[in-house]
Amino acid sequence: MARRALKLVSLAAATSGFYLYSSKYLDPNDFGVVRVGRAIATTAVITYDYLTALRSVPYGSQEYAYVKSQVHLRSAERLRDLCCANRGTFIKVGQHLGALDYLLPEEYTRTLKVLHSQAPQSSMQEIEQVIREDLGKEIKELFVSFEDTPLGAASLAQVHKAVLQDGRTVAVKVQHPKVQAQSSKDILLMEILLLTVKQIFPDFEFMWLVDEAKKNLPLELDFLNEGKNAEKVAHMLKDFDFLKIPRIYWELSTRRVLLMEFLEGGQVNDRAYMERNCIDVNEISRNLGKLYSEMIFVNGFVHCDPHPGNVLVRKCPATGKAHIVLLDHGLYQVLTQKFRLDYCRLWQSLIKADMKRVQKYSRRLGAGDLYPLFACMLTARSWDSVNRGIDRSPVTASEDVEIRTNAATYLPQINQLLNNVPRQMLLLLKTNDLLRGIESALRTRASASSFLNMSRCCIRAVSTYQRSKSHSLYKKAQISLLEALSLWQINLYELFLRLKGTRLGNWVIAFLSRMHHSLY
Repeated sequence: MARRALKLVSLAAATSGFYLYSSKYLDPNDFGVVRVGRAIATTAVITYDYLTALRSVPYGSQEYAYVKSQVHLRSAERLRDLCCANRGTFIKVGQHLGALDYLLPEEYTRTLKVLHSQAPQSSMQEIEQVIREDLGKEIKELFVSFEDTPLGAASLAQVHKAVLQDGRTVAVKVQHPKVQAQSSKDILLMEILLLTVKQIFPDFEFMWLVDEAKKNLPLELDFLNEGKNAEKVAHMLKDFDFLKIPRIYWELSTRRVLLMEFLEGGQVNDRAYMERNCIDVNEISRNLGKLYSEMIFVNGFVHCDPHPGNVLVRKCPATGKAHIVLLDHGLYQVLTQKFRLDYCRLWQSLIKADMKRVQKYSRRLGAGDLYPLFACMLTARSWDSVNRGIDRSPVTASEDVEIRTNAATYLPQINQLLNNVPRQMLLLLKTNDLLRGIESALRTRASASSFLNMSRCCIRAVSTYQRSKSHSLYKKAQISLLEALSLWQINLYELFLRLKGTRLGNWVIAFLSRMHHSLY
């Protein structure tokens, strides 16, 4: 009798458990022990693999390089799977790691980059629950239509297309329901695991990544903060007619739900989309450079997540002009005036190949004796290219290989550098890498126009600061005159580069060259 009762209880428990799981009321990820256990197990397996796989292989041999690459690949795949399983904060950190081309081996960055497009989705029941809790109404009361399939899913939220009762088409960004509760615990878990790994591998220095997550995640999880950032940058860059930032509908926005104007387009790294829609890739690359140079050097308010899913391009049907649509304004870096001006002067020195000033301003930004490495990380160029002038020679495949090889060789020094530079620099390095990835996809990387736009912004920023510190009208006029002259020289050089690329320009240059030889 007891055995029969036990069977009935077991069957009932199994049936209810299956019902709960299939009905989404119960998710293994809701249990801290599952998330913690999975993270500890993955960290242990990766650590053991690195400790044992290379033990019997001769250091420096071809076999060593091959085995090390395989360990990197296995570890990256395990880390990717952990991020996908634990979701939320883990995916966010994984995406950050995937952008660190200057720091991590290619096996890691290539594997983790998929997290930008393969973030898990919340179910419609979960989305309805968040909207009901935050807006106090059901979806059908708020919208005429609401698409169940999201336009995109990210680490912290997903976006659905919907139509309001008054006919406006909107994008509805809804936070994954469990992210808020899990984020602080996840960061603590990562911190403990990283400290443990550092005990085994003393050269392993990634605590700066946890520090950044602690500071930035609470801001990214507040969608009202994101809305304010969007309005601020839209006002700040209102003179850029090629830039479109979605309007925020505050009456239906909360900390977990954000309603925006719906703007569509192709991803900025989709060259085929641009060719189909007759969009000039060089114009897009040039305008993207203008946009970020203005944010970094002039305003000191920088959108720090320009991965392709957040930057769209489209052709305006009415005017035929190409627009850049900037999405996801949750993560911004505010630069102090001192940092911004030092960074301006450092880039001016890098463009002019003025090594004394490169050393001076790199040291002021915390690089110390590692300033050559710092210059290479900022520009993603070899030290030889930096010395020759980064605007004078295009990036080659062999130089890319050299940079990746050196990144692996100088990993302890890179980590030391990242721990020494101001925290503001960390997100800028990530932003630089994401922008370079877009330029590589468009095949416009290291074009002279990007450096010219940076030069213009640096000149304007430094001149504005100098005028603000001067009390003499004569001195202010002198600064303005020098600024105008410098900008005129850049415009003249840009005109020369454009002419050089045309048949008429080549004819004029050849004619002037012959005239010069005949005179001398």
